Amino acid sequence: MSEPGNLRKFRFGAGGEGNKDEGGARKFVKLAQTAEEYGYDSFAVPDHLGNQVGPIAALGALTQATSTIRLGTSVLANGWRHPALLAKEATTIDVLSKGRLELGIGAGWMKEEFDKAGIEFESPGVRIRRLDEALTILDGLMRGETVDFDGEFYQINGLEGSPRPRQGPRPPIAVGGGGPKMLALAAKHADIISVAPSTTRDGKMKLSDMTIERTAERVDRIRETAGDRFDEIELNWTIAVIVITDDREATAEMALKALEQGYPPNIERDTEFTVADVLHSPYLAMGTFEEIADQIREVRRRTSMSYVGVFPTQMDAFAPVIQLLKGE
Repeated sequence: MSEPGNLRKFRFGAGGEGNKDEGGARKFVKLAQTAEEYGYDSFAVPDHLGNQVGPIAALGALTQATSTIRLGTSVLANGWRHPALLAKEATTIDVLSKGRLELGIGAGWMKEEFDKAGIEFESPGVRIRRLDEALTILDGLMRGETVDFDGEFYQINGLEGSPRPRQGPRPPIAVGGGGPKMLALAAKHADIISVAPSTTRDGKMKLSDMTIERTAERVDRIRETAGDRFDEIELNWTIAVIVITDDREATAEMALKALEQGYPPNIERDTEFTVADVLHSPYLAMGTFEEIADQIREVRRRTSMSYVGVFPTQMDAFAPVIQLLKGE
């Protein structure tokens, strides 16, 4: 693997769902304001039908309740919104926030939610082709262009995108993926790519994909597919577990024992992990603040990923690490 050349500066992303664990929808705005105070660069809202706020309405509120932090979605399920309607909502948020939107969108993956809502959960191939078309339409409409599009899923006839966004030529689009097809699609369309472990059919993250080596391979695949565009793409990943500790090795051993006992339940143990695998994984951060900062520098050196995301429950714990890496 070739080592990356020009490394981007770090950016840090927080997020919130406005669920009961976080104090509900009323506390949601405060959570975003706290992220802004801590020095996070962005705040993103996921898109699920379960116990969380509606992402687009929530971002609308945050345009007025925050002033500097960038606002995003992590990520919208494409099958739930027509791209012509989504483009209008997105550019409206960009204008209201004075140019702070990062629009994250994916193919949708939680079959149970589609089933509960009575929305067809199409095959992976169909969902990816549908997302490909939606991204093409969003790209045009979010630039304020007049779009004509005749596709397998969408037909757009002379529709002009409005309002015109504050950011030019349009707000950045973020696409996440772990499997080869999603990464190829992201490499074709996205400004920001969220590099995730690939998942099993029932949505569990594959442990084998959480090593630094496999992550670097996924980045290489993006590099090959994106070609000349690669240098313009910002690469993101989200740390799944953060443990502040003076003894990294002992904590890694405890993590291995937990994995053997099936915790966390959203990880599929499809390989044996070693202590070294745990300590080098981009998705697991254990140690003192300084050790975690060093680990993140090493992830960037080996993969060129520079945009670090954390889950809502870990926003406070990670904040001191931002101060060690800010500006690098």
